[in-house]
Amino acid sequence: MTLPYEIFVGLRYLRAKRRTRTISLNTFISITGITLGVAALIGTLGIMTGFKEDMQAKILGTTSHVVVQAQGRPAMTGYSELIHQVEEVPGVVAATPYIFKQVLLTSKTGVRGVALRGIDPNKEPQVTEMTQNVKSGSVQDLAVQQPRTPAIGDASTRADRKPGIIIGKELALRLRVVGGDQINVVSPVGPISALGMTPKIRPFQVVGLFESGMYEYDASLAYISLEEAQRFFSLGRTATGIQVKVEDVFAADTVTKRIVERLGKGYTARDWMLMNRNLFSALRLEKTMMFLLLVLITLVASFNIVGTLTMIVNEKQREIAILKAMGATPQAIMRIFMLNGVVIGLTGTALGIPLGYTFLYLIENYWTFDQTVYYLSRIPVHVKALDVFLVSFSAILISFAATLYPSWQAAKLAPVSALRYE
Repeated sequence: MTLPYEIFVGLRYLRAKRRTRTISLNTFISITGITLGVAALIGTLGIMTGFKEDMQAKILGTTSHVVVQAQGRPAMTGYSELIHQVEEVPGVVAATPYIFKQVLLTSKTGVRGVALRGIDPNKEPQVTEMTQNVKSGSVQDLAVQQPRTPAIGDASTRADRKPGIIIGKELALRLRVVGGDQINVVSPVGPISALGMTPKIRPFQVVGLFESGMYEYDASLAYISLEEAQRFFSLGRTATGIQVKVEDVFAADTVTKRIVERLGKGYTARDWMLMNRNLFSALRLEKTMMFLLLVLITLVASFNIVGTLTMIVNEKQREIAILKAMGATPQAIMRIFMLNGVVIGLTGTALGIPLGYTFLYLIENYWTFDQTVYYLSRIPVHVKALDVFLVSFSAILISFAATLYPSWQAAKLAPVSALRYE
């Protein structure tokens, strides 16, 4: 099978002037520019995608996929029946009630304001990844209690039992407590006396420490059992809301709509993407802007293609004139030089993709961090096929666009003018 002469001539123009099989220096520089641009884009997008997914995993390891609450009411009654209805919604894996309150934690050496969550120790592992986050102790230890004295400001005067609490690693460092130590939970909302509202204080025993990998959670979140939270806050058989786990985290918004339709008016539901939309919107915008900025590297490389092809057009005026005199059309001449740009783009892309993967492999496996300082030991990396396609397509498109002006200049060259002084 005979190749079209445009391909033969175009490939010949990419080689050095001497009759060798090596490419010219200008061609080499153009290919190198495209290669580095593609490698930089793949490396950057792979790292940013890895960071985003690592943060997403840490968030979903601590919080549920969907949260259901009563609309316009601080507490939800009859949550057992509601959980049964929610679990019947297609796409729902499990559901469990929770209580969320702002309190103070005090120890002998520190005071911290935290978010206190009351959870069901038996069903919480079915909804979140808390079990994997607990580094010492167990979620089941929340149900194990030791003898204690009555709470200060509590309406109950009988001897009670000391409940357990699980706190974050950073919170434990700030309060200077370890497993087995006692801390006090202080709620500003307590019984009303002659002097006004009296804060409610109750001692808890630290039965576990968790580490989610996110400082905000580890420094400001604590867990107690659902029953103890209901008793401490005098909530009775009510809860703040229902936590829901879904089969597909990226279809959580669809499941959320089904839950609202199933429960009817009076209830609201929010998925994890909506609750963290500011964070993920910022990460998405940052990734997009980095892509656009790094495309400039490829644009800079495209100027090398323009310069290379312009020089070839000036050097090959005699050959172009002869081709036209032999019957080559302007379109055929344009195809010759367009082929040059496409070959440079394809070659640079083909070399840049493995170079980018090699860069990411070295970063992921040989660049480590001190976990006592950072919340990760290695840079998370994940390359998506769509990102590789977009990078490759943009590089080839830019390389092709860079050929338009030189090809047009070559196509409009008049044979008589080019051969006049030959």
